[in-house]
Amino acid sequence: MATEKALGLVVRGTDYSETSRIATLWTREWGKIHVLAKGARRPKSNFESALDLLSLCSIVLIRKTSGGLDLLTEARVEQRFAGLRRDLSALYAGYYIAELLSDLTEDHDPHPGLFDASVAILERLGLPGGTTPGWLMAWESRLLRELGYAPLWTECAGCREPLAAAATMTYSAAAGGMICGRCRVTPRGQVRIMEATWMALRKWMAWEAIEPIQEAMNVMREMRGVFNETITYLLGRRPRLMAYLGSES
Repeated sequence: MATEKALGLVVRGTDYSETSRIATLWTREWGKIHVLAKGARRPKSNFESALDLLSLCSIVLIRKTSGGLDLLTEARVEQRFAGLRRDLSALYAGYYIAELLSDLTEDHDPHPGLFDASVAILERLGLPGGTTPGWLMAWESRLLRELGYAPLWTECAGCREPLAAAATMTYSAAAGGMICGRCRVTPRGQVRIMEATWMALRKWMAWEAIEPIQEAMNVMREMRGVFNETITYLLGRRPRLMAYLGSES
């Protein structure tokens, strides 16, 4: 059978048998795929440690057309993101990125821009002088835009009327954006934020470049709350790694 090549980020893995593993890879070419690596647990194999979580690797595989697991025949490590091993908060942020790529995306739905952004953020996390909270929210902004979940910021998500600035405003994850004082929506996923936070979110959600978010600490806290509620609502549960991000990360 013909083999195909791709570049993939390992976002999940589990033992399948005494000698094999199943891995979930986020690839640039095909999006999320699930592969069976026969013999990956043997001391000497074609995979070595390439299937470790958050390894970026070049892979060779036989794709299945029947909906089963693709068969991985070779994997070679291209990058391990050394900064994640130097900073615990960066490592948790990396695991969080892997969790969302695994659980919030659909199989075989490629997003090359999101793949490149994910690699770029993982390269920057943990670097000296960096800001893990800012880098992570920059990535989450890109994630929501790429997957079609970007909230409404300039008009009410309930009545679609233009929003006017106010000292305190309301964001609703369930409604899909900001809501005005006249609309009544489910309280699930609601967050009260300052006007400054609203302005910051509008700016960063529209910014295409991957740069660390730099705002006042109270604004960063409220932005983190908005991202937490949005991701939790979309997944239908609180991400496992969210508890390790901290209130400001």
